[in-house]
Amino acid sequence: MMLRTKALAVHLLTASGAVFAMLAMLAAADAKWSLMFVWLVVAFIVDGLDGPLARKYDVEVNWGRIDGVILDMMVDYLTYIFIPAFALFKSGLLPGWTGWFAIIIITFASVIYMADKGMKTPDKSFMGFPAAWNMLVIVIFSTEPNFYVSLFWVTILAIAMFLPLKFIHPVRTKRWRVVSLPVALAWTFFAGWAAVVDFHPESWAHWGLVATSIYLLFAGIAQQIVPERNQVS
Repeated sequence: MMLRTKALAVHLLTASGAVFAMLAMLAAADAKWSLMFVWLVVAFIVDGLDGPLARKYDVEVNWGRIDGVILDMMVDYLTYIFIPAFALFKSGLLPGWTGWFAIIIITFASVIYMADKGMKTPDKSFMGFPAAWNMLVIVIFSTEPNFYVSLFWVTILAIAMFLPLKFIHPVRTKRWRVVSLPVALAWTFFAGWAAVVDFHPESWAHWGLVATSIYLLFAGIAQQIVPERNQVS
């Protein structure tokens, strides 16, 4: 009975991400971008915790009436895609037609990607960019590059969702996890720091965000290029 209770608690933890998504959306509607990202970082932390807990307490067996995968995907679409796209558009960082282009390509391509049954690789990584738009958008808010630079990255990553390129899951991808997991934790810290200081241009959080984002973005591709030692003939 205790195991079933813990399994249900994991589902409720995952569902709490929807509450944090609503709080982020309310902040975004009032153009309170720092507060919006604080709530998105909280949702990101919940997303990082619920997966390991779900496997530990075997929620499919102990509380299988609730589909944890569907629950997680619903929350992820809000926090990783929909709200960040809204913020990118309403903030004016992508003005005019570029903003319309960004929100259309992000929301449309991402919903197709999330329905792709082949999005996971055998080593628990992602095949194609995993629609982690919250990570790109907070970097854009922090660094405020020329809008054509932002548009370039939106376009490239939207295309990358459907290319045979691997992107690591910092928790589930075993290879390099000893590095990937601390980098992901550092990214979370820098994201929260950047939001709390209201993206102050002199904050070191921006550089930490950029550095950790580069690793998380390209580590999987590097793994494709560099074979594991036991695979070398």
